[in-house]
Amino acid sequence: MIDLRPVGYVIGLLIAALGVAMLLPMVVDLMHRNGEWSVFLNAAILTTLTGGVMALASSNGVQARLTLQQMFLLTTGVWLLLPVFGSIPFVIGATEARVVDAFFEAMSGLTTTGSTVFSGLDGLPRGLLLWRSMLQWFGGIGIIVVAMVFLPELKVGGMQIFRSEAFDTSGKVLPRATQIASRIGVAYVALTLACFLCFLLVGMEVFDALNHALTTMSTGGFSTRDASFGAFQGAPEYVASVFMVLASLPFVRYVQIMTGHSQPMWRDTQVRAFLYTVLALVVLLTAYRIFVNLDHPEHAFREAVFNITSIITGTGFASVDYQLWGAFPLVMFFFIGLVGGCAGSTCCSIKIFRFQLLFASIRTQIRRLHTPNGMFTPRYNGRPVSHDVLSSVMAFFVMFVTSLGVLSVLLGLTGLDFMTSVSGAATALANIGPGLGDMIGPAGNFAGLNDTAKWLLAGAMLVGRLELLVVYALLTVKFWRG
Repeated sequence: MIDLRPVGYVIGLLIAALGVAMLLPMVVDLMHRNGEWSVFLNAAILTTLTGGVMALASSNGVQARLTLQQMFLLTTGVWLLLPVFGSIPFVIGATEARVVDAFFEAMSGLTTTGSTVFSGLDGLPRGLLLWRSMLQWFGGIGIIVVAMVFLPELKVGGMQIFRSEAFDTSGKVLPRATQIASRIGVAYVALTLACFLCFLLVGMEVFDALNHALTTMSTGGFSTRDASFGAFQGAPEYVASVFMVLASLPFVRYVQIMTGHSQPMWRDTQVRAFLYTVLALVVLLTAYRIFVNLDHPEHAFREAVFNITSIITGTGFASVDYQLWGAFPLVMFFFIGLVGGCAGSTCCSIKIFRFQLLFASIRTQIRRLHTPNGMFTPRYNGRPVSHDVLSSVMAFFVMFVTSLGVLSVLLGLTGLDFMTSVSGAATALANIGPGLGDMIGPAGNFAGLNDTAKWLLAGAMLVGRLELLVVYALLTVKFWRG
């Protein structure tokens, strides 16, 4: 029998903390003399009391070491229950959203997907706009801790290769999570503050700068405007591009830089591979825009930098409707969204290190074909890669492709067209944000989808954010019997 008390205790504390955080948008609405402040007060009371009671009822089961089953339940439970409470202001607030829409928006926020069902953002109360941004900011730092503490322990998708990057606390998961979160939190807050100040320097208003700093550093993509970054074209696009890239690098490297060790960042092969990939794509798309679309060089470069960075990092900001650029950019954006940034960042999708391990394995197999009697071992960051890491990565790729296919079919069965079904499935599983097509493309949103499709996509956001296998493991009989 699984002891749920340690899981309930941690989740309860996080729910209570989420409730306390609701007081900030309440204060914002009060400052602007907006009657919506009572929405956040009521939601904060309900959420804080529920979380507090849950934590108190489970406090007698707190332990330093979590079992494997408890870790699976904790990682999934947090991302399943927090959106439930995070959606309350959307239901009782100015949006008066239905439950499915509110849950979709909250799940999209906390998983930093960035897909939205809301329109008329320019006219929404500032408290609600800030709450959307805060959800993404919380989700950003949350997934860093999950990626550095829990996923390596769970041996999910090859993440165990980064176990040595964490802080040594003799396998005690909860203390290690606290230690890592505190150190990474400092770097996360510092970068968010720097992003906010840079947005101010290039002319953004304080409120817009704050919200976009929160959603840029979390690579979330929620905006305060229906036009997204189309309302801030020019210098803000360059600022956002820089910080989206910074948010896509391993945050443990920032912690090391803060302690005076900068070499690990520049020696990290996934960092170099990611930066080279972005650079190559920007050069390619800029050339296409200049010579095929006959665009002005600076404008072509700026839009290429911004939109490629936005999609490959999974942020999902849109400055223009790039579907009008032609077939080549459309295909490019679909596939680069499946690449993602570095492990241990706020980024989503498959992530660059898994492609590196996949190619390393392919190169090894080719060498074995040429020299059958040779001994060849794939290497990553100069170290041999174990068989269990490669098996985990291959399992992740198989599950990702399978999930993409199944979800696309299910979305098609709800009545969606091919483009909307496939791109919607991809954008949810990879936590990218906008899809393709007239409905969910960069110029649209997800409001027009049917309820079944919204529930499916919300579930896919959860599955994708937790690296697929974490959630799927809970659906097996063996897990519960173990």
